[in-house]
Amino acid sequence: MKKSTIEEIKERFDNDVERFSNLDTGQVATIDATISLELITEAAKRIVPNAATVLDIGSGAGNYTLKMLSKLPNLNCILVDLSLPMLNKAFERVSAETNGGVEVRQGDIREVNLPENHFDIILAGAVLHHLRDDQDWETTFTKLFKLLKPGGCLMISDLITQDTEILNEYTWKIYGDYLEGIGGAEYRQKVLDYIEIEDSPRSMNYQLDLMKKVGFNKVEILHKNMCFGAFGGIK
Repeated sequence: MKKSTIEEIKERFDNDVERFSNLDTGQVATIDATISLELITEAAKRIVPNAATVLDIGSGAGNYTLKMLSKLPNLNCILVDLSLPMLNKAFERVSAETNGGVEVRQGDIREVNLPENHFDIILAGAVLHHLRDDQDWETTFTKLFKLLKPGGCLMISDLITQDTEILNEYTWKIYGDYLEGIGGAEYRQKVLDYIEIEDSPRSMNYQLDLMKKVGFNKVEILHKNMCFGAFGGIK
């Protein structure tokens, strides 16, 4: 199946700012969204307690950065997203919560020019599943590694697959049942159809192996529930 283009993804998020500005309603289709958000930000705070800079990729309306600021309130924040309406909302929300600087950059993280060896924390919440082939994944992980300061961390919360097909089918069936429990059969189909068109997630094992390959010193699994996980790497 032909996947959504970057422009199509951007357009969809441009029209969904309010939903993604609300943690309770914006992530209802994501199992354990609030747990994963808590874990990756708490882990980042412990890994880099004196952090000065955070980069939030696919920042949306700023939920991940806001959670990070609740733990480290003086961070300088750079937020990158395809959607300008999302970034405008994120800038407004994040500026109110930090004494540090706030910058927004509209664009694709693969193309946005950022300084290397600069960031203490990189947050990637529900964004990397938009990467496509192996080369795309490797070049992006390599770039993120280079952007981090030594000792810095990349923390990911995302949609994932399983490496074993029979288990992958099982976890996606469970996820479908979960969606149906929230919004009925029609909602289940709507979310799964949308994932089919727009997303190309990889397994947690795949991403942890790739982190090691591109140079991360340590990788950690924080949480996994069916086809969602929270994990990260330390440079």
